[in-house]
Formats: sequence, C-alpha cells, structure tokens
Amino acid sequence: MYKIGIIGDKQSVLGFKAVGLDVFGCTTKDDAKGKLQKIANEDYAIIYITENFYDEIRDTIYEYGEKRLPAIIPIPGMSGSRGIGFENIKKAVEKAVGADILFNND
Repeated sequence: MYKIGIIGDKQSVLGFKAVGLDVFGCTTKDDAKGKLQKIANEDYAIIYITENFYDEIRDTIYEYGEKRLPAIIPIPGMSGSRGIGFENIKKAVEKAVGADILFNND
C-alpha cells in the first residue's frame, strides 16, 4: 500500500500527522533534500513539500518529474503561499492543452 508524506518546517507540517500523513520536519535545505531522496525511494505515492523547501531544492525535485511516482506537490507553509502550486498547475494545463485557459495569460 502506498503512503503519503509531507516535508517541511515542523510548524507547518506537524498538524498533518493528525490526519495520518507521515511527517518529516526539516530545518535546512540539505535536510529536506536528504529526506526527499530517502522517502522517494520508499513506497510513497504522494509527497507534499512546503513551498519554501520546494523552491530551494527544485533541482532535486525535477529529477523525479518524469517518474510516475512519487507525485511531489508544493503546499503553502506557515509564511503563506508563494504561488508555486498555481504556477505548476498553469504549466501542466498549458502543456496538456497548448494554451493558458485558466489564467488568461496573467
């Protein structure tokens, strides 16, 4: 059975433990990168990662972009949204349909 994990600063991710996600608190970029590489090779189908760490370890995340699993999804952290999630959705839609139909080229 596949698992769902979340990586980010402890304040942002600790609450997800209550809903059954595996929580991986991080303090540095290297810590987040190491934990992502470790759990990506385990049975994790979805890995949520806070946008601040997502932005800092994009190169590592792109290594998993062509693989079927895990899906690595950015989520806002305690500091709020940086818009990375919306930007990824916009790029995926543009790639799928060939035009920006969601945001009208904003």
